[in-house]
Amino acid sequence: MMVNKEKVKKYLGFALRYLLPIAFTVLLLVYLFHKVDFSRMFDLLKHGVDYWWILLAMGISIFSHIFRAARWQLQLNALDVKPPFMALCCSIFGCYALNLVFPRLGEVWRCTYVASFKKSSFSSVLGSMVGDRLADTIMVASLLVFSLIVAAPALHSFLDKYPLGKDFIHLISQFWFWAAIVGGILIIFILFRIFRNHPFAIKIKETALSMWQGFIIIVKMKGRLKFLLLTFCIWGCYFMQLYVAFYAFDFTRALCHKPGMAAGFAPCLVAFVLSSISMAIPSNGGLGPWNIAIMFALAIYGVTDDQGTAFSMVQWSGQTVMLIILGIFTMIYISVSKKEKKQPQQNLLQQQQ
Repeated sequence: MMVNKEKVKKYLGFALRYLLPIAFTVLLLVYLFHKVDFSRMFDLLKHGVDYWWILLAMGISIFSHIFRAARWQLQLNALDVKPPFMALCCSIFGCYALNLVFPRLGEVWRCTYVASFKKSSFSSVLGSMVGDRLADTIMVASLLVFSLIVAAPALHSFLDKYPLGKDFIHLISQFWFWAAIVGGILIIFILFRIFRNHPFAIKIKETALSMWQGFIIIVKMKGRLKFLLLTFCIWGCYFMQLYVAFYAFDFTRALCHKPGMAAGFAPCLVAFVLSSISMAIPSNGGLGPWNIAIMFALAIYGVTDDQGTAFSMVQWSGQTVMLIILGIFTMIYISVSKKEKKQPQQNLLQQQQ
């Protein structure tokens, strides 16, 4: 019996894109809830939350998307791609709304949507989006280093309680660990040199070139300082929407008033950085990995699993509701825009008749 390679490739691609993230989400949610006392958690959700702070966090999240659209506009202008600013905002809104259902599909959709204006090059727009993501990766790495300095005592005291933490610190301090990483990179480089004409190697090189072109445009374009300022605005909004949520619960609000916590800055920074890193794990809107990262971060400062889970679920739910609202707004905007484009054509046809 002959195996249809195209069908196998198609089904495998579907599984990797959609089924694997769903599986990750389910498994991580099982892990998240297996130690949680649901009665205590639901009691917290009913009586222990000031939802006005969650609404404020939802409002701040809108500005993060607008700042991201403004930053992306700088990159696109450098590529001579100039869609309306509202269309860019909606491309960001729709991107994150789509990612709730199909992880990573939102990025493809926003590039396709923006490239449709004046029939711009999809590869150029995709490259700019890659540069956009690389800038975020650099920001997360910088914040991680900063948080390790600011919250070093709390992190060390927490990791000392768990053998895994000690083993991890011991592992990354070994010379052979880094030698193995460097050796692995060299082996991959040599294999790519040997099989450089293989279709798989060519595709990876093309992807890497697209990533480089998307990143280098940031260095060469006008408005680099504005790009940097908007990056700080985006991540400032991300941080603030989590920080204000700390005031929604008694146990996180207590961290903001506890001596030595710098008004809750350190615990919020640790939670923020770990949750940002968790978004690299494919899942539906971050559900699962984001919640576990928040719960783990809060546990460093003595917050129980029940409390950490309640906090993460309320904050995640608030942001998800806002993304759904923005997704609906995007659908309305696109529908109205299409009608406005068709109207002049219909009027012209009527005049000709």
